[in-house]
Amino acid sequence: MHRWSELFIPTLREAPADAEVASHKFLVRSGYIRQLSAGVYSYLFLGQRSLNKIMGIVRQEMDKIGQEFFLPALHPRELWEESGRWSVMGDNMFRLKDRKGTDMCLGMTHEEVMTSIARKELRSYKQLPQIWYQIQTKFRDEARPKAGLLRVRQFTMKDAYSFDIDAAGLDVSYLKHYDAYCRIFDRCGLKYVVVEAHSGAMGGSQSHEFMVRTPAGEDQIVGCESCSYAANLEKATSKLAPVEDLAAAGDGRPLEVHTPNMKTIEDVSKFLGTSPKNNIKTLAYMADETDPENGKAKLRAVVALLRGDHQLHETKLSSALAGRQTRPMQEEEIKRFFGSPAGYLGATGIEWAKDLGDRERPVLLVDKALEGRANLVGGANKEGYHLKNLTPGRDFQPTIYADLRTVTAGEDCSNCGGRLRIDTAVEVGHIFKLGYKYSESMGARVLDRNGKEVAPIMGSYGIGIERILTAAIEQSNDENGFWLPPQIAPFEILVTPTNMKDDILSSTALDIVRRLEAAGFEVLLDDRDERPGVKFKDADLVGIPFRVTVGKKVTEGTVEVVRRSTREIQDASIAAITEYFEKLLRPSR
Repeated sequence: MHRWSELFIPTLREAPADAEVASHKFLVRSGYIRQLSAGVYSYLFLGQRSLNKIMGIVRQEMDKIGQEFFLPALHPRELWEESGRWSVMGDNMFRLKDRKGTDMCLGMTHEEVMTSIARKELRSYKQLPQIWYQIQTKFRDEARPKAGLLRVRQFTMKDAYSFDIDAAGLDVSYLKHYDAYCRIFDRCGLKYVVVEAHSGAMGGSQSHEFMVRTPAGEDQIVGCESCSYAANLEKATSKLAPVEDLAAAGDGRPLEVHTPNMKTIEDVSKFLGTSPKNNIKTLAYMADETDPENGKAKLRAVVALLRGDHQLHETKLSSALAGRQTRPMQEEEIKRFFGSPAGYLGATGIEWAKDLGDRERPVLLVDKALEGRANLVGGANKEGYHLKNLTPGRDFQPTIYADLRTVTAGEDCSNCGGRLRIDTAVEVGHIFKLGYKYSESMGARVLDRNGKEVAPIMGSYGIGIERILTAAIEQSNDENGFWLPPQIAPFEILVTPTNMKDDILSSTALDIVRRLEAAGFEVLLDDRDERPGVKFKDADLVGIPFRVTVGKKVTEGTVEVVRRSTREIQDASIAAITEYFEKLLRPSR
């Protein structure tokens, strides 16, 4: 029997001064967590019980599709260099040296370790498919830890990896994880949405994120109000309303016009009497490039063109450049490349690369919203001048057309034409089709059905354990505390006698606890010698979804059951208390 008086539940009346989001405030106040250092937390009794229940649900569902491993958190540098991520991860990776001076790191994720096992042990297509997973501590040297458990330096992740002989097999493994994730988040009681996502540093093609809408989130997701379309802002697309092109001026060829001191889209549009929708926005960058002959790094000019009223999305830019890193051109670089100061930049008069493989020429990326447009206004690469009558494909040749712009709320859904909304959200899970990124770079090979040596195709699938808990709190709290779904709460039921010194109340409370525990319920008895008000405040705070108040009504053979989420109070028969909760919490049995 769990008695509050014997447990360590250090509740607080005030939240820490640095706590900004609800989950951070209440996790500390309810005694679930305590901070050790920036972004590093200790999980106390109630917090660990909830996390154990979450991990139990994750493990049960993952065991249906895969096999559980437990891998080292300490990795040798060589492994990450093989995949190319030792340098890519940069300062986000915790790095250290052992006593012999060997470079090591703390694992942020385990693609490399899993692939190293696969390349040593898997020999034939007959051993595939394989799905391996673990629940383990991960480390990230977060520059600015904040929001409690939402942005931390040490966290628990369920990470899984699939190995298949071909893309069709990966499709099956991916769908298995998609379905397993839905079951996991359903069982954890989350209100979530699945969105198309960008794979980021993991690499790969198809990717989905499992998101919980909350103002505390740091991600932005786009969703249609009329259909099921949903995507991360990094991946989202929309259908733009048609724009009428300007009439051609003069003979229809590019026409230079004087625009003194007009450097912004707004200034130029106002000066020429045009809409920003008919202007071209020119953004100049330098991209990291590797010389294929000597392997040395060099910089390459990249120019992105967007409609004047649109904003560039940096992740979309990186995707269009096949993951290359960019930085804005500096003033001297702009003048050297364009022969003009910023504010008058354009795409004419420059020989652009025909594709990304053409490394000797600069890259011109043109947003798809400009494809097919005519008679636009853009910079003339001459101080104080712009050009009219610019037509992409005629007056300059793009290296590629790409989706570069940031979707905004109110635009039309590309699926159904409905209205799009943008919400902040917390990511609780992410699944990737990695493809051959790791198996190729790390030399994993198996024999196919024809005896040919091939690389297995991989997938990667992650769930943030603490993020499930924080997301649940973010979606279910009020000014007094929070409530968790019974399946992930530290206890399902809190039994609170209003006066432990009253023999009838205390003995009745003990009897109720024993009977509920015998029926399989997780029960906490608040046996402290405190005023009822103190007990009720703590009950509201600590996330337990149901409270049984054992008070003066025991003389009538009843107790009050308080549902924390709605504060609804119902009388329940003491004699039938087990049956009451069976119907409430185990209706399918």
